[in-house]
Amino acid sequence: MTDTAGKRPSGRAPDENRIVSIETGFARHAEGSALIRVGGTEVLCTATIEDRVPPFLRNKGQGWITAEYGMLPRATHSRGQREAAKGKQSGRTQEIQRLIARSLRACVDLKKIGERTITLDCDVLNADGGTRCASITGAWVALSLALKKAKRSQALTAQVAAVSCGLTDAGAVLDLDYVEDSSAQADTNFVLTADGGIIEIQGTAEDKPFQESEFFELLRLAKLGTARLFEAQNKALETT
Repeated sequence: MTDTAGKRPSGRAPDENRIVSIETGFARHAEGSALIRVGGTEVLCTATIEDRVPPFLRNKGQGWITAEYGMLPRATHSRGQREAAKGKQSGRTQEIQRLIARSLRACVDLKKIGERTITLDCDVLNADGGTRCASITGAWVALSLALKKAKRSQALTAQVAAVSCGLTDAGAVLDLDYVEDSSAQADTNFVLTADGGIIEIQGTAEDKPFQESEFFELLRLAKLGTARLFEAQNKALETT
């Protein structure tokens, strides 16, 4: 295992999440919305339901879930150019929005929503690491609200949240902020379900290969972290 004698820049314990809050109904015109705050990261997630499906699903009696992801120009330390001004999305943006869509499709019975498309828009207002994980966690709340409004709550088959973990100078740690993420020796993202399922794991060694024992420690931390995120999701839905 990596040496755990070091301290995290934030002062958090290795298995400690950042402070999480989820505010529902922030975008009042959307069928479902959630503003999620994870430490310094803030993402507005909205769910839109439309009575149409992609051409490949027409007349097949099932729906579709897709996602779009973007960052405001000053979500980061320096201004980023709007991708609309460039005329194309970056590879990173495309990869993240596909991850969000895959993660949320995995928790819905698409036949039970009928021939409808649900679009999940995740817009990063402030970025301090873990924006894709916050997007997935917040989008699940927005999706739940939209399905409830459409009287299709029975289509939801699982509760989903995502969290990052990594190997740093402080050892294996949970919920990396930007400072930790930018210098981590290994960075992983876990998309998990409340009943113990795994939807997706992304893991990259930045310096040298990490060991199987280190991976299982990261998985243990991810389970702890997502358990707290599930609680935050439930609290947000209960107070809606």
